[in-house]
Amino acid sequence: MRAMRAVQVTRARAPFELVERPIPEPGPRHVRIRVEACGVCHSDAFVRERSFPGVRLPRVPGHEVAGVVDALGEGVTAWRVGDRVGVGWHGGHCGTCTPCRRGDFVSCKKEQITGISFDGGYADYLVVPEVAPARIPDGLESADAGPLLCAGVTTYNALRHSGARPGDTVAVQGLGGLGHLGVQFAQRMGFRTVALSRGPDKAELAAQLGAHHYVDTAAQDPAAALQKLGGADVILATAPSAAAIGSTFGGLTPRGTLMVVGASPDTLAIPAFSLLSGKSVRGWPSGSAADSEDTMRFAALTGIRPMIEKFPLDQAEEAYARMIGNHARFRAVLLT
Repeated sequence: MRAMRAVQVTRARAPFELVERPIPEPGPRHVRIRVEACGVCHSDAFVRERSFPGVRLPRVPGHEVAGVVDALGEGVTAWRVGDRVGVGWHGGHCGTCTPCRRGDFVSCKKEQITGISFDGGYADYLVVPEVAPARIPDGLESADAGPLLCAGVTTYNALRHSGARPGDTVAVQGLGGLGHLGVQFAQRMGFRTVALSRGPDKAELAAQLGAHHYVDTAAQDPAAALQKLGGADVILATAPSAAAIGSTFGGLTPRGTLMVVGASPDTLAIPAFSLLSGKSVRGWPSGSAADSEDTMRFAALTGIRPMIEKFPLDQAEEAYARMIGNHARFRAVLLT
């Protein structure tokens, strides 16, 4: 029997274990992907800590998967062996519940999550439902495609649904794994782009990414600084700190929108009176396979790329440590 390498979580909060497993066979309406790259995401901690409801161990994490279709299950018509594809957080939907019938697949009541509901991309191969893959465009390398399937689609999707129009002022709070892509997307979409982060050393990076203005939140009140620029029509909050996110809210224009994509477990404090002007607070999920395809096509067209650090699969523990310790600049990617 042919074997593959896989990095699995065997026990909660224990180090990853590199094991050999039989190469899985795709069942009906499933495809097998030969993994070329898989990003390491903060949400992989849900598996590492066994903190996501219903997660079962052992489990192979990884939901920023890029590779090549290598085998087809019975009944698959959408894909061919050799197709370049990626798989993100959204790993499948039922197609029959009310959200699915309305086309809102990421709100499926039976949604499958790559690397949580089934084994993910920290391996040489994985099997996914045929609705899960997104086609990778020519010219986009697998190592770059991986992070675009999570951090990329999250920021791109949020911005394109924010209501902002070309020429509007969009502020991106945070210049980490999400934010460094958010700045690039905002600038390429034609927004007047303001980057918000701590410290003067981030100003050069913000300019390189395309920001028209930079606000050092350690030296300036972010809301006041945004108001000096005329206010932000949209603030894309990417850094997972409720306090930092809340401090930007006063920088919105009347009827401006705070779009939250940075996951923080803390309560977000917003003055209720300030909402009477028409300001709003929204969140946005990552997206479906179609959203991931849109994200990658836009990135390929406009030259947007994630800043990544590459690691071989057998160094998954080191890659995870750099990610979870906020030392990676800015996404860690495993290569098989």
